[in-house]
Amino acid sequence: MSSNRDRAADAPPGDHHLNTAPVDQATVRTIIVGIMLAMFLSALEQTIVAPALPTIGRSLSDVENLSWVVTAYLLSTTLATALFGKLSDIYGRRALMLISVSVFVLGSVACALAPTLWLLVAARALQGLGGGGILPLAQTVIADILSPRERPLVQSYSSVMFMSASILGPVLGGFLTDYVHWSMIFWINLPLGVAALLMTNRALKRLPRHERPHRLDMVGAALMVGAAIALLMALSWGGIRYTWGSPQVLGLVGVSALLWMLFVWRLMTAPEPFIPLSMVREPVVGAIVVAGFFGIGTIIGLSIFMPLYIELVLGQSASAAGVVLIAFMCGATIGSLLAGRLLSRLHRYKRVPMVGLPVGVAMLTIFAIWPDRFSVAGVAALLLFGGVGMGTMYPTTTVLIQNAVLPHQLGTATGTLNFFRQLGGALVVAVFGAIVLGGFDVHASGTLVLQRLSAAGGSADFALAFRWVFIVGAGFLGAAFLAVLCIVERPLRGPATRAQPAPAAAE
Repeated sequence: MSSNRDRAADAPPGDHHLNTAPVDQATVRTIIVGIMLAMFLSALEQTIVAPALPTIGRSLSDVENLSWVVTAYLLSTTLATALFGKLSDIYGRRALMLISVSVFVLGSVACALAPTLWLLVAARALQGLGGGGILPLAQTVIADILSPRERPLVQSYSSVMFMSASILGPVLGGFLTDYVHWSMIFWINLPLGVAALLMTNRALKRLPRHERPHRLDMVGAALMVGAAIALLMALSWGGIRYTWGSPQVLGLVGVSALLWMLFVWRLMTAPEPFIPLSMVREPVVGAIVVAGFFGIGTIIGLSIFMPLYIELVLGQSASAAGVVLIAFMCGATIGSLLAGRLLSRLHRYKRVPMVGLPVGVAMLTIFAIWPDRFSVAGVAALLLFGGVGMGTMYPTTTVLIQNAVLPHQLGTATGTLNFFRQLGGALVVAVFGAIVLGGFDVHASGTLVLQRLSAAGGSADFALAFRWVFIVGAGFLGAAFLAVLCIVERPLRGPATRAQPAPAAAE
């Protein structure tokens, strides 16, 4: 790894460090370990609560509103990704990372102590605000201490950490709920969060500084937050609480569309817009955001619906579904690591996702042709194969968007990318859910729907529904592939390539 002085030589014109003291290798390792631990906490909390939901509902005497425990965290994490990234460009990474981890730990303690379900929902929203800021801040910190050519492998490690926590979450959540108490799924974050704070506090003081003093566009931020909340609410309620054509869902979609249009107007007219115009006008940034929206969104959707496919179409057990999900995540992890190594070595680095995405399309095409003719081992093998291809999107999108913007925009760009990744995941999950559950009465109770699903193991109707899930999923990956084709390959700056022209339009 090169020193800060080497990286400064590769920085685009106009990049003025506020702190250019070299970061030694020991400090780099400490920072990386600390932020990886913080990232692990955030990812773990997204899935660890799922097995505990029935027990939480019985304990707090409220089963009907349990979905809000998940929805509140999803909403707040999605909104926090863009906001914390932008704030870190204004006030610095260290302050925002410490605030993010502290808010996450405080929210976790509030969750563990919550006496009612709605107080738990409020605490989950607070927890999500902290957890949602951790991922983009961690990726931005990596960008601060490593040059673009050095980042891919470490960014792939962050993807591995995130996916490993996603796999471990349900297992650990079920164990703690069954053998200790459901509140332990939140208490466990206290010692881990304190450890992350202690490990990164002193080391983060050595970070290069890129923040610039300017005002936060509160109107723009409020418009984006409101638009995202309305859209996520529509996606969460559509086909479950209300029909897709109901006034409630259509009204939310209309409000979201109006707010998005106002947000675009604000970007074009504000003196200091929430997302800098140099980023908005940069075609590479737009292409990468679209690729992440559809590519990562499809991975999220498949990780949720493949276990249902195993149970509903193939008639297998929940444990078999868990094994299959692990195979998919292992494949995505391998693909992420391979991409991390290849991105820093290949001059034509677009070839990595251009090979990986068709592998995912091929996997989904095979599932679509023969949706009910696979054994569990066959499904696991296919998902491992397809996961390797799709996993390349994790480090690729992160590294390329960071390479396409100015250093003082790293937080905003990384936060924006993660925001649209999560939004893409919510959209894909909603589309897949509409296909699979389209035949159920949205006014039926959750228990009745679960009973019908349980009785439908091996159903030909569900085989047809999942055939369309796989076809639509392949279409989403195709959209990601087209977006990758539009990305202009710019050399990754680093010790192997001397200073390049500014990667984004000068402000």
